[in-house]
Amino acid sequence: MKDILHKNVVLVLNRNWQAIAITTPAQAFGQMATDAATGLDIQSCDWMMPVKWDEWRDLDVRDEDLSVGVANGRIRVPTVLVLCRYNKVPIHRPKLNSRNIWLRDGGVCQYSGKSLRPSEGNIDHVIPLSRGGSNSWENCVLSCRQVNQKKADKTPNEAGLRLIRKPFQPRAVPITATLKNLHCLKEWSHFLMS
Repeated sequence: MKDILHKNVVLVLNRNWQAIAITTPAQAFGQMATDAATGLDIQSCDWMMPVKWDEWRDLDVRDEDLSVGVANGRIRVPTVLVLCRYNKVPIHRPKLNSRNIWLRDGGVCQYSGKSLRPSEGNIDHVIPLSRGGSNSWENCVLSCRQVNQKKADKTPNEAGLRLIRKPFQPRAVPITATLKNLHCLKEWSHFLMS
């Protein structure tokens, strides 16, 4: 029971039915029990019904459902939760880190244009930190190790290098655009971008 209760297997929708988060059954049950949310009983793509906690506890557990044991049997885990009052869509602003720089630059060295495997690349500060450069989106690029070693503590111009593309801060996007159906739950496909 403990395993499923703490896995992120419940898609959270705002009251406008827009996907905004993924949570655990433990969190979902807590929100349902306090009337902050309803579970979405999905029978087919044409039949979905928000169900309050008192009724949810009495729903049959189907073969395809995740469930947890309780004192008087089993209770179905909702795959989709609808918040009752929250109507916003949070904005996702990517954090500055090597993974997100890799994603922004598409795994391509910004000096040589070479496609890199993770072990072949690292982050280069266009204007070196030792020369007054900042640790920012606009000053960091993905570089292959050999080019970065050659560049060392120089500016690209001093090292005889040219950037393929000027580095930029990725734009903020609605959180809905970043949510992925990692568990391949068919019920989520109605609410997530493909």
